[in-house]
Amino acid sequence: MPPIYLDNNATTRVFPEVVDAMLPYFSEQFGNASSIHAFGAEVGGALRQARRSLQALIGAEFDHEIIFTSGGTESNNTAIRSALQVMPGRNEIVTSAVEHPAILSLCDWLEKHEGVVVHRIPVDGLGRLDLDAYRAALSDKVALVSFMWANNETGTIFPVDGLAEMAHEHGALFHTDAVQAVGKVPVDLRNTEIDMLSLSSHKLHGPKGLGALYLRKGTRFRPLLRGGHQERGRRAGTENAPAIIGLGRAAGMVMSTMAEDMARMTTLRDRLANGLIGSIGHCFLTGDPHDRLPNTASVAFEYIEGEAILLKLNAAGIAASSGSACTSGSLEPSHVLRAMNIPFTAAHGAIRFSLSRETTEKEIDYVLEVMPGIIAGLRAMSPFWSGDGAQPDGFQPEYA
Repeated sequence: MPPIYLDNNATTRVFPEVVDAMLPYFSEQFGNASSIHAFGAEVGGALRQARRSLQALIGAEFDHEIIFTSGGTESNNTAIRSALQVMPGRNEIVTSAVEHPAILSLCDWLEKHEGVVVHRIPVDGLGRLDLDAYRAALSDKVALVSFMWANNETGTIFPVDGLAEMAHEHGALFHTDAVQAVGKVPVDLRNTEIDMLSLSSHKLHGPKGLGALYLRKGTRFRPLLRGGHQERGRRAGTENAPAIIGLGRAAGMVMSTMAEDMARMTTLRDRLANGLIGSIGHCFLTGDPHDRLPNTASVAFEYIEGEAILLKLNAAGIAASSGSACTSGSLEPSHVLRAMNIPFTAAHGAIRFSLSRETTEKEIDYVLEVMPGIIAGLRAMSPFWSGDGAQPDGFQPEYA
């Protein structure tokens, strides 16, 4: 069977139509969009069309609310640093314990080197935000609240609309890292109070190295990069025209079939998760079983290492990812699973399967066919596996 790719939360395959849309802007239509001659005007028109396509995908009211960046990390950094600069007298940030490192690493640095106070809101065993702790952290000292729309490991979705309203009650700005959400679930920013939103092209079948920051009209802002007048003076640097045009094409494609794709991916996701849990045993879903991305199934297999599972899956032609940081040389489970208090003997064996609109039923069935043998073989070698199915002392999964 051809290789099976189930790691779409890491990156997606660029649609062939997106590649076709980009190619002319590497050669024939190579002008700088800032130039006033015909070469530049032609590219400038294509960029405006791409911006409008992305505007439609995220439900922005105005196309100039979109600032193109180099990716989700730059967008996140820009939003956080801007908020701290435009909110004098406020030096606190509220975020969650399960954010992407693009948020948490910057918050750690600001806390250590610039005296910023960071409130990291905990989550429960399903990855859901502790709303009482959030309310307690809000005050007139908070410059920015930044919560992800959907978690990259578990797929758990946060209620960002309501969270933004709560932030505004205390005069704080609200930002959401929506890198994993845009293109997978409907986004309509006109009907929210979200001030800023980050997204990344390569998570929705566009090219790598490009992202965007949504900035609601009227929101005070300070650019991260200064220099030229590009992006209305909010992000200096010559536009990456081929990538922007590719993102515009990808945005139009995912928007045109989103409802159909969501339904289909949800069916396949549940087929995979239920099939694994039903046939293997001593494994469970991590994250919220209801408010979850339609493409994401994170399953924790007890008493074995996620890295070993991934190697066996790779040998069988299946690409997935681990919920454990062991793949980067750490012996600790991921910060997301630690924040959820997933037991050590299960957190190390968490595997994330993330689907796309291109995933087929035949591919899911093949994974269900090979996984029981992989898990049985690894458990037979595990010093933690007794064979009697005993749970770790005191552990009762909330999903049982």
